[in-house]
Amino acid sequence: MPVARGAGCGAALSLWLVGSILCRAWTAPATSQKCDEPLVSGLPHVAFSSSCSMSGSYSPGYAKINKRGGAGGWSPSDSDHYQWLQVDFGNRKQISAIATQGRYSSSDWVTQYRMLYSDTGRNWKPYHQDGNIWAFPGNVNSDSVVRHDLQHPVIARYVRIVPLDWNGEGRIGLRIEVYGCSYWADVINFDGHVVLPYRFRNKKMKTLKDVIALKFKTSESEGVILHGEGQQGDYITLELKKAKLVFSLNLGSNQLGPIYGHTSVTTGSLLDDHHWHSVVIERQGRSLNLTLDRSTQHFRTNGEFDYLDLDYEITFGGIPFSGKPSSSSRKNFKGCMENINYNGINITDLARRKKLEPSNVGNLSFTCVEPYTVPVFFNATSYLEVPGRLHQDLFSVSFQFRTWNPNGLLLFSHFADNLGNVEIDLTDSKVSVHINITQTKMSQIDISSGSGLNDGQWHEVRFLAKENFVILTIDGDEASAVRTNSPLQVKTGEKYFFGGYLNQMNNSSHSVLQPSFQGCMQLIQVDDQLVNLYEVAQRRPGSFANVSIDMCAIIDRCVPNHCEHGGKCSQTWDSFMCTCDETGYSGATCHNSIYEPSCEAYKHLGQTSNYYWIDPDGSGPLGPLKVYCNMTEDKVWTIVSHDLQMQTTVVGYNPEKYSVTQLIYSASMDQISAITHSAEYCEQYVSYFCKMSRLLNTPDGSPYTWWVGKANEKHYYWGGSGPGIQKCACGIERNCTDPKYYCNCDADYKQWRKDAGFLTYKDHLPVSQVVVGDTDRQGSEAKLSVGPLRCQGDRNYWNAASFPNPSSYLHFSTFQGETSADISFYFKTLIPRGVFLENLGNTDFIKLELKSATEVSFSFDVGNGPVEIVVRSPSPLNDDQWHRVTAERNVKQASLQVDRLPRQTRKAPAEGHTRLELYSQLFVGGAGGQQGFLGCIRSLRMNGVTLDLEERAKVTSGFKSGCSGHCTSYGANCENGGKCIEKYHGYSCDCSSTAYDGTFCNKDVGAFFEEGMWLRYNFQAPGSGAKESGGRSENSRNPQNGAPDLAREEIRFSFSTTKAPCILLYVSSFTTDFLAVLVKPTGSLQIQYSLGGTREPYNIDVDHRSMANGQPHSVNVTRHERTITLKLDHYPSVSYHLPSSSDTLFNSPKSLFLGKVIETGKIDQEIHKYNTPGFTGCLSRVQFNQIAPLKAALRQTNASAHVHVQGELVESNCGASPLTLSPMSSATDPWHLDHLDSGVIAVVIFTILCTLVFLIRYMFRHKGTYHTNEAKGAESAESADAAIMSNDPNFTETIDESKKEWLI
Repeated sequence: MPVARGAGCGAALSLWLVGSILCRAWTAPATSQKCDEPLVSGLPHVAFSSSCSMSGSYSPGYAKINKRGGAGGWSPSDSDHYQWLQVDFGNRKQISAIATQGRYSSSDWVTQYRMLYSDTGRNWKPYHQDGNIWAFPGNVNSDSVVRHDLQHPVIARYVRIVPLDWNGEGRIGLRIEVYGCSYWADVINFDGHVVLPYRFRNKKMKTLKDVIALKFKTSESEGVILHGEGQQGDYITLELKKAKLVFSLNLGSNQLGPIYGHTSVTTGSLLDDHHWHSVVIERQGRSLNLTLDRSTQHFRTNGEFDYLDLDYEITFGGIPFSGKPSSSSRKNFKGCMENINYNGINITDLARRKKLEPSNVGNLSFTCVEPYTVPVFFNATSYLEVPGRLHQDLFSVSFQFRTWNPNGLLLFSHFADNLGNVEIDLTDSKVSVHINITQTKMSQIDISSGSGLNDGQWHEVRFLAKENFVILTIDGDEASAVRTNSPLQVKTGEKYFFGGYLNQMNNSSHSVLQPSFQGCMQLIQVDDQLVNLYEVAQRRPGSFANVSIDMCAIIDRCVPNHCEHGGKCSQTWDSFMCTCDETGYSGATCHNSIYEPSCEAYKHLGQTSNYYWIDPDGSGPLGPLKVYCNMTEDKVWTIVSHDLQMQTTVVGYNPEKYSVTQLIYSASMDQISAITHSAEYCEQYVSYFCKMSRLLNTPDGSPYTWWVGKANEKHYYWGGSGPGIQKCACGIERNCTDPKYYCNCDADYKQWRKDAGFLTYKDHLPVSQVVVGDTDRQGSEAKLSVGPLRCQGDRNYWNAASFPNPSSYLHFSTFQGETSADISFYFKTLIPRGVFLENLGNTDFIKLELKSATEVSFSFDVGNGPVEIVVRSPSPLNDDQWHRVTAERNVKQASLQVDRLPRQTRKAPAEGHTRLELYSQLFVGGAGGQQGFLGCIRSLRMNGVTLDLEERAKVTSGFKSGCSGHCTSYGANCENGGKCIEKYHGYSCDCSSTAYDGTFCNKDVGAFFEEGMWLRYNFQAPGSGAKESGGRSENSRNPQNGAPDLAREEIRFSFSTTKAPCILLYVSSFTTDFLAVLVKPTGSLQIQYSLGGTREPYNIDVDHRSMANGQPHSVNVTRHERTITLKLDHYPSVSYHLPSSSDTLFNSPKSLFLGKVIETGKIDQEIHKYNTPGFTGCLSRVQFNQIAPLKAALRQTNASAHVHVQGELVESNCGASPLTLSPMSSATDPWHLDHLDSGVIAVVIFTILCTLVFLIRYMFRHKGTYHTNEAKGAESAESADAAIMSNDPNFTETIDESKKEWLI
């Protein structure tokens, strides 16, 4: 830790040292006018100065590059971190590059340095790059020249080089050159009172386009830079608020209507540093660019107007007093401006030539007045010791500070005569004072004031203590000053420590409460005397360590804001944090969407039809949207709804006007475009009911009606037709009511007609507006219907390419991910290593590869040296299964995840390069002679954009688009015996041989049986021979040899009933063999087997509970020879054994019955008793071996011809619980209402339950169902109940009316 030292180089101005930072040169883009002249080589010796020199021959005047005068360069007498070399160019220059060299033919050179610049030789500003105070890499020997082009040019008269590190075997030695060009500008100084108006020639100015440019510098945090307004309410204002730039614009508002034109944009931070900042405002109508110091914001103004109407003048430096409240409440600008240009008019030149008349108040001058304040900059290891006046009865200090940290030591001082000490801290963003009193016994006085003082703004602290009185005042607010009259005796000490405490650093016995201060201070007063910091810098008197005087190097790490998607940025001195709550995104910079990109992705997570939030462009700029995902078919439908009701009546208008129907969707047009772009197919239903209201007229005539689609384009075709064809569906199919027309409505009949169909050209969808023009005649009527937008498939999710050999690769344009990059994809391979993708720059690169059979690597370099993150899998990844890789890199951290393995993360360095600069093409697969990739890659997304691997593979020799083998990875998703079917884009599940339905064969197929209903399934097809030995359908055959396995059965089904006795399932034969599953009169379950060889059937009785309780029960019976296994509901399986005399074969199976046995021939008398009155209840997922008889009756399958049904089957899921999306936690669901009071929730639940009870009582009076929603299928159903049950996939059957009272 450097401490105070004696004379010599100790007189140097101390400069704060940040730890060694890796750095690199940045090449500026070429410009039309080269600014690259050497600025140092021609300067005289007097233009150079330094902290000190070893002798005259080592003086700073010899520090010219490639010169050998004197000792061959500059060297200070001491090589430490307090040295500097300074150059005065005589006037301001634009600086574009810097070069360094060691002292000629020596061991003295600088390996790392910092550059400061200034207009005046004080108030220094360090050069910033990538959001940090930049450290340039220097030399590796004494003679080679190392040049660095600046990422952005700076304008200054003085440049100061501060060595940070040097050759360990030598000392500091330096020669320099600075490159740039001349710079000159007219400067105007505003004193905070004067206002400079530019008056318009015609008293009014109406502009569609504006370009305003200027530069400013100020030490004030508030002030109006420019302002103009008009009597119609238009205005334009550029001002500073809390040291941020606020631009306000209003192109016109309607006080009586909904038009509100006010627009306000805030940019920048810490603009009160008294350094130059450039502003450019470019407006074209409602589109604006606001550029501050090379950072541009693009936005559009509110309202509907395009012109800016100003009256009389536009003013610079403030708002002229007009009596309006706005003119008096805002402060005028105090500081300097230069190069003021308003729409091509040089305002500064006009002012200098006295062509403009400033306001009578204040003084306008053309020399920039510098502030008298001298800041001092502290880091975590700094302190500043200031002498005080000893043994005074009044302790008085005041100072200003600014910081981002909520805690830090501001001041510490001991009282004289061992009376105690005073400590002023920043504690939890408040200023707190602790006075320790050590007169007789230890006691303490604690007071605090202020809040939120770590906001980066300047805040003033005034503290005064005298006998029995203390007062603390923050920011001059006397009304909020904190006072105390506690007993206190004051005798001031001789030393005041600001920012840190020397003895604490030396591990003394006294310990301060807070860590050292990080930030800036200025206007330090001790004992009512302003401290001369320049004298302290010379250490006469006072001392310090690691402070920088006449510089405030505070950085706002939240500007620009690296928190994406609306994330909130907060910061400390060294870092920033992002809060992503309620954004729909997560990660260190709120970059990653917490939602899946499509309904297709939710389907393959095992979800079912429901509403979901999707994010089509992932980490891109579009936000998430809520859609309905219909997963009842092989391909998933994404449904986006709007607010238009079906058959909306079109209001008639006079002939000069049209009826415009606007559709408001649940998503923005950009979001919907992302859905349609990735979809394989989209459609939208449109319908026009008409009576004397023509639609399109003729293919050659002017249409009466049109619709507006994507990009606000008009379209003159209707549903069922296509682009460029001015026809309706009937015109295409040639079946219109009047063959002379191509739309039914164009016949202009007085009867109601209809033109309807689907619009399927997805590049035109969605329909945003329908304009109807023929409803103004007497008798004209029309009704319009527009269905929701429906899109099917996801080309991005299955977009794949096969890499046929390790030397093959696909190339794409350079990846643009400078400060934030995410990459995700799926891969499958059989080889243990290979490069997935790579993109190179000059030294930067980014690469993802399979390093071994169990390792995936993510490596990159942004200029701070290569970084590699490796995820190791416990099982091989070259198993020909799909594996997902997700990699991300931002300014905070980098991460890599493979499948569901733990995410590996690497923090970014606190300081250093943050921009990933790539120049080569992006190579997917092997490139550059590396081990390429052999296998498949699909769904490659980079920063939310899917790379079209399929299209690139089609045009690349040796490649194959698409990838087979999806069932290898996803076959397990097909449940209950469903068969996975391979497809080009994904896969599907074949449920034909199961008793289930649905996308993944997991939806129960069941039906409600009324009393007397029954179902028979004949094992022999109609018309086949009657008695064929072992006759059984193909589904029951042994898959190995095709012969029936008569020694084995498996029966699975679910049922619910309240009536006993009854027959659930019965299998008959052409012999006396049979199998029966019964509900006995007691309600218990019984299974009867009769296979011959025994006089009586073998019965299995399950007596431990009643099955006739109206609840769904699951039955699974398996027999192999004489062993029968029964599993009932969730109870453990139980095995039973047929008597040894029993046969083991079920001979000649004939029919399977459900609900009742209606069989010719002899039936067991015991079974016959159960036929009356028959089964009443619900049966579902019935399967006998490979036969699903109930499904064959309800669905058209290959086995449907074998089924006969007595009565009407009403489909139901019989109480099965459908799969639902697991509820998201409040941490991941931005729309989660986690603020609801638990008592409110309890009341709501109780109310719902009570309502359900009354609804159930009412509904149970109607044919055994409690479903009450109106059914859409009522038109075609034979009864109201049938309509209800056939249209509800989640319909649940319940128990009979006579035994329902127990539910109430």
